[in-house]
Amino acid sequence: MKKKKMILSLACLLGVFGLAACSDESDTDDEIATMKGDKITVGDFYDKAKTDQNSQQIVLDMIISQVFMEKYGDEVSDDEVDQQIKDTFGDEDTLNQQLEASQMSRGELEETYKQSLALQEGLKDHVDLTDEDLKEAWDSYHPQVETQLIAVNSEDEANDVKEQVDEDDADFGEIAQENSIAPSKDDEGKVNFDSTTPAEEVPDEVKEEAWDLDDGEITDPIAVESEYGSGYYILKMNKNQDKGDDMNEYEDEIQEVATDNKINDQEFTTQVIGEELQDANVKVQDEAFSDILTQFTDAAEGGQQESNSTANSATEESTEATETEDSSNE
Repeated sequence: MKKKKMILSLACLLGVFGLAACSDESDTDDEIATMKGDKITVGDFYDKAKTDQNSQQIVLDMIISQVFMEKYGDEVSDDEVDQQIKDTFGDEDTLNQQLEASQMSRGELEETYKQSLALQEGLKDHVDLTDEDLKEAWDSYHPQVETQLIAVNSEDEANDVKEQVDEDDADFGEIAQENSIAPSKDDEGKVNFDSTTPAEEVPDEVKEEAWDLDDGEITDPIAVESEYGSGYYILKMNKNQDKGDDMNEYEDEIQEVATDNKINDQEFTTQVIGEELQDANVKVQDEAFSDILTQFTDAAEGGQQESNSTANSATEESTEATETEDSSNE
């Protein structure tokens, strides 16, 4: 479900690129439709469409994409784009079907993904992790576990599978191959994951149940209902592991989790986008779109004021400390 929704939204974004071109004076009188005593021109359409909330969002997305592509686009490789597309759509047949359904070309899709990755690179460039950020990431982190997973569509199917896997000498892998609708069924349902694994690969409800399982333990059917789909899962824990007390052992993973937490923080991303828009000297020329950047520029200015306040406080503390030392010396 997510794949279809995503590609349709991407098609909508790309399809509106022509909207901006409609504002060109040489095109505004072109006729879209005529009728007795009247007509609808490109200019009429643009004047009407530009005040629509969806159009406002599209223009905002276009501005942000172009700003981040200009500054960070070179940091995104073709291999990264290809991998993102593969992770989203899987095999080429599925991708081609979705492209045909949404009337997009492969090149348009690649460009849209590159824009998204450029935005991610820009956000990462602003991340400055604190000890508190790392501690929060450590508290939520669980290392990789080795499991087998059976996914089915209905509760009745799940209950039936549960009875099968609970029988003496039951072969969980064989039952997974016969019943599971997950891609892992071809490998006896084997799935390795940790707390950073995306929900579209292993649902959050499944991950939460997994952390408390002992080796060899099998869950009851787990109901899942999310934007990525619905269904029932039965999981067998083959190898769980405790992360222990040494955060340094998972330094790279914790850095990644903390960075992702920062990027997913709405306040942080809004401020960073605002700072990049200011740095690019973006000026909105059409009054109809005059307010679309306000939330970002306000956040950037607020962050700057907070930064200046912190710097001033630090300077004052340093001055007070120097004066106290001088007094002591006297």
